[in-house]
Amino acid sequence: MKHYLQFNDLDAEEYAHLFERAAHIKRKFKAYEKHHPLVDRTLAMIFEKASTRTRVSFEAGMYQLGGSVVHLTTGDSQLGRAEPIEDSARVISRMVDLVMIRTYEQARIERFAAHSRVPVINGLTNEFHPCQILADIFTFIEHRGPIQGRTVAWVGDGNNMANTWLQAAALLGFKVHVSTPRGYEIDEKWTAGARDVGTESYRFFADPLAACAGADLVTTDVWTSMGYEAENEARKRAFADWCVDAEMMAAARPDALFMHCLPAHRGEEVQADVLDGPQSVVWDEAENRMHAQKALMEYLLLGRDA
Repeated sequence: MKHYLQFNDLDAEEYAHLFERAAHIKRKFKAYEKHHPLVDRTLAMIFEKASTRTRVSFEAGMYQLGGSVVHLTTGDSQLGRAEPIEDSARVISRMVDLVMIRTYEQARIERFAAHSRVPVINGLTNEFHPCQILADIFTFIEHRGPIQGRTVAWVGDGNNMANTWLQAAALLGFKVHVSTPRGYEIDEKWTAGARDVGTESYRFFADPLAACAGADLVTTDVWTSMGYEAENEARKRAFADWCVDAEMMAAARPDALFMHCLPAHRGEEVQADVLDGPQSVVWDEAENRMHAQKALMEYLLLGRDA
C-alpha cells in the first residue's frame, strides 16, 4: 500500500507511468469512452480547508472511474470535534477504499496516514501540494514534451507549491529558478531535502525578472495562501514587484508557458494579459487536475494492472 503525501512518495519511473496513464485516461474521456476500473470502490474526501478545484476534480474523477464518493468536512463530522485524528483514520479507512485530505499542517495528514488501512492522498497542506504539481507537469508534457532538462521559474511566495516544485525538480531532472520577496523565502528545511537529491535542481534569484530569463515555464500562486489572510495587506506591499507581467514572459523563452494553480487575482500576482494571453495554459492545467488524479487513484488502488 502506498500513500501520496508529498511528491517524493513516488519515484521517476512511477511518474512516467502516471503521465502515460493520465494521457490515456484523458483521451478516453474526450472520446466519451467509459473507463471504469474502480467500480465498487469508494473515495472519502475530507476537507478541513475549503476547495473548488480539488473537490470537483476528485469527485468528478472518481465517478468517471466508476467509483463513488463520500464528502466530509469538519462541520459535519467528528473531525472538527474531540475525536483524535488517529481514531478517525482507523474508522474511516475501514469503510472506504481511498482517502483524500485537504488540511493545514502536513503532520495532520501524516498522523492520519499512519493509522489508515487504505491509501491516503494529500489534496493540499500548508507544506505541500503534490496533486497540483502532478497536474502541472502533465500539462507541460502535453504542450512541450518531456520536462527533463527544462527550467521552471517560480515567482512569488515560498509556499507549498514552491516546496513541491523543488521536490519534483530534484526527482525528475529539471531546474527551478525561485524568486521570492525577502522574508517570504522557501523554508531551508525544504531546500535541504531537494539538495540531498540533486544540487543542481534549483537556484534562488533576488530579481524575479532574472529568474524568468530563459525559462520554459513561468508559474506563480496567490500572494496570500489560505490561513494567512491576516497578512494580506503586508503581503501586497512586499510582493508588489513579483507580479508576473509581459516583461517577465518576454524574458523567458519565446515558447514559454504560463501556469497558475488558481484562483488567480488579476493585477496582483499576475497581469490579466498574461493570465488570459496566448502563453497561458491555466485552463488546461485546471482540467488536468482531474485526469492526473484519476491516474493517481487508479495506480494507488490497482497498481499497473488497470
